[in-house]
Amino acid sequence: QVQLVESGGGLVQPGGSLRLSCAASGNIFSVYAMGWYRQAPGKQRELVARITGGGTKNYQDSVRGRFTISRDISKNTMYLQMNSLNSEDTAVYYCNIVPPQSKYWGQGTQVTVSS
Repeated sequence: QVQLVESGGGLVQPGGSLRLSCAASGNIFSVYAMGWYRQAPGKQRELVARITGGGTKNYQDSVRGRFTISRDISKNTMYLQMNSLNSEDTAVYYCNIVPPQSKYWGQGTQVTVSS
């Protein structure tokens, strides 16, 4: 079974940037549509960016123009470049297939935007 491990989170000031990584233990990115999800305190987990097997990218309105999803199939790794971060981006970020399956949820990586 493929496992997904998120990394790259941290504390950043408003307006700052972070790049998240999602490392897979096997080939999954060329098979499934993949997504970055986030869950803020007291809120439901939501999909913020998606990339299909063919490479088409889609974004939630709140992050479009600020976040960029990408992948390196040769490295079994997916990325989320996050720019112009604001406090509403504070959340735990996860990667999973789209639609998500419970077996692929990892621990996530915490992103905190604060001055």
